[in-house]
Parts: sequence; C-alpha cells; structure tokens
Amino acid sequence: MKIAFKIARIIAAVLLLQTLYFKFTGSAESIYIFEKVGAEPVGRIGSGIIELIAAILLFVPRFIWLGAGLALGVMSGALLSHLTILGIEVKGDGGLLFILGCVVFLCSLFILWVERRHIPVIGSKLP
Repeated sequence: MKIAFKIARIIAAVLLLQTLYFKFTGSAESIYIFEKVGAEPVGRIGSGIIELIAAILLFVPRFIWLGAGLALGVMSGALLSHLTILGIEVKGDGGLLFILGCVVFLCSLFILWVERRHIPVIGSKLP
C-alpha cells in the first residue's frame, strides 16, 4: 500500500507539472482549450497555479490530502469540460489529454482516500 501511495503521488504530480509549461507559455493548444470553455487567459493561468500548488503539496507530508483535493477538483473541472464542451479528443490528440486527466483524477482519489484521516475537522470522523 505504501508503494502504491508513493507511486500515485509521483504520477499525479508529474502529470500536473508537465502541463504547466504549455499553460504558462500560452501554447496554441492550451489557448484553444481555454477559449473554447470561455476561460482564456484567467482560467489557463489560474488552473496552472492551482496545479502547481497541488503538485507541491503532494510531497508535503502534512498537506498531502490538500494537494490531492486540489488536484481532484481541478481534474473534475477538466474532465467535465471534456465531456460537455471539448469532447474526448482535442485537436487530434487521440484523447490523450482526457486520459491523462483521468489518471490524475484516479490517483488523486486514491491519495485522498489513503489520507482521509488527516483531513482537518472531518478526518477523525471518517472510517
């Protein structure tokens, strides 16, 4: 379980961090995505900042739960955008962005489940 937990944290963080270059440099694909959902440039930069914070927190023992929660929230929005506005495939990527979003979502969900008892206020009440 400890190994799976570490692997999930690494995978989620790496995937979150690798998209930052495209968001922060304003790549054509990133701009297209956020224009299509009506959130360019604030949504692109804002989600990039949240993803950066989430990736960092995934390696701060006291705040792993928060990093996973932030990543889960951002990925929920991204996946919802794919399912309602963008489609699974964006600009001929074969669905890669959607699949990577699903991977981060599932890793974050697993991390949050493992860390559930560390969540302030509600953690002590969870099984």
